[in-house]
Order: sequence, then structure tokens, then C-alpha cells
Amino acid sequence: MQIVTLLSDFGSGSPYPAQMKAAVAGLCHATLIDISHEVRRHDVRMGAYLLASVAPHAPAGTVHLAVVDPGVGTARRPLIVIAGGQFFVGPDNGLLIPAARRVGNPRVFEITAPEILRPDTSTTFHGRDIFAPAAGRLGGGMPPDALGRPALTWVNLEFGTGRRNGEVITGEIIYVDPFGNLVTNIPTSLLKADLAPVTLTLRRRTFQGVTGRTYGDLAIGAVGIVPGSDGTLEIALREGDAAAHTGTSAGHSIVIRLERGRLRRGKQLQTGRKRR
Repeated sequence: MQIVTLLSDFGSGSPYPAQMKAAVAGLCHATLIDISHEVRRHDVRMGAYLLASVAPHAPAGTVHLAVVDPGVGTARRPLIVIAGGQFFVGPDNGLLIPAARRVGNPRVFEITAPEILRPDTSTTFHGRDIFAPAAGRLGGGMPPDALGRPALTWVNLEFGTGRRNGEVITGEIIYVDPFGNLVTNIPTSLLKADLAPVTLTLRRRTFQGVTGRTYGDLAIGAVGIVPGSDGTLEIALREGDAAAHTGTSAGHSIVIRLERGRLRRGKQLQTGRKRR
């Protein structure tokens, strides 16, 4: 079964995702799976995270059509990236690279085929007129080298990796999920989920909490750290919105300090205080 995924910042209520799907469907028989069309407008890093979160769970042969493209119509190049037996199609702005690296060693092609880069191609909707036709041809079995030439350079994008130094762990918030959980770039291996007390520093505010195995280990309304399903730590507020509670969003740094001793369940502080 051929799979083509779609990701964009077009909004589910717009006609643009359907136009891309129609362009793909006219070129191959595939199951079309929407990753999301609710990426924040022009937020390449958010799109790159969502794509990288899905790609490891897709079978070999999957074609990922990803369009978060504030540079549409400019000199930025249209790309096909191959890694782990999967294909990633989209703009050369870093959007495709974290996902490709997560599943394999990327090989990058610049789309140059004249049947795709036609003179009448829209300058403002490459998702429909360039990327979708390329994705459809790949889904139909056309090899990437029939659509373009190898690229020696491309725009890189990395989320970095959190670090631990003694009792202090530092990292970055890379995504806020629909529940308000703060997804970090800190590997879960750096912190045990054993109800140990921690102090979190987010945007110059500090919060007391514990590490837990799951959200239910936290007291209702309290902040804590749990191992996320994507292999990195998450900051959560039990049955609440950690992002709103802490005033934190993607791109902000985080410092976790492990405290001595133990903290009994239900004793976490629920409020933050300014660091002076």
C-alpha cells in the first residue's frame, strides 16, 4: 500500500490541502494521510518537529509532502530528500531535514524536471504546482533522479540535544502539544521518572515539581516532568495546560535542577515565582 502524508500551514478550513491531494491523486494510487495543516503560519521549526515525529512510524516507501514555505517563489530550491527508504518533498528551508535524519542518512536532490517546473507554474503555490506533482510521481514509482539532480548543499535545521551537568539539566522547548504539554529536546535517559523533587526554571520563573512515570503520578494542578512518547522529556500540568500556566512556548530555554531528598505525592507547589 502506497502512503503519501501531507503537512502544511495552510489551515484545514482552506481549499489548499485539498488542491494538493487532488494533484497527488491524479498521479498515483495512494492512501493520503494528513499529519497536520495547522502548523503555525510560517513556523518551519514547528513543521519540522511534527514531520520528524511521524516519519519513524511510517513504512518504507512512504512519501512525505511537507509545505511550510514562507520563501515560496524566491530562489529557495524545491527538494526531494531520501532517507530510510522514505521520500520527503518540500522547500529547501530546513523543514525536511530533521525527519530525514531521524530515519536514516539523507540524500538530497534538487527538483529540476521540466514537466514539473513548467513556465506556467504558480509563483505563490508551489505546494500544489511543484511539490504535489513530484510527490505523486514518486508515489507512482518514478525514481528521484528522474525528477532532479543531486544537491551538495542544503539548508540545515537542528533541534539540538539537552545536556546534563551534575544535578542540572538544560535544554529547550521545541513544541507545545494540544494539551499544553511542553515537549523538550532533553532525552528521557537523562532523568529518572521516580517522583524525585525538581526545580524548573522557565522564562526567569521557577516552579517546584517532581519527575513522574506518567501524568497520573503528578498531583492534580501541579507541574511535573514525564518521559514523552517521542523519547524526550515533557513538562506537564496534571489535567491542565503547562504552557499557559508557565507562560512558556516553543523556543524558550529550560533548566531542571534535581533537589536532594524526596517529595511526597501531592506536595508539589502549583505556582511559579520570579527569580530575582
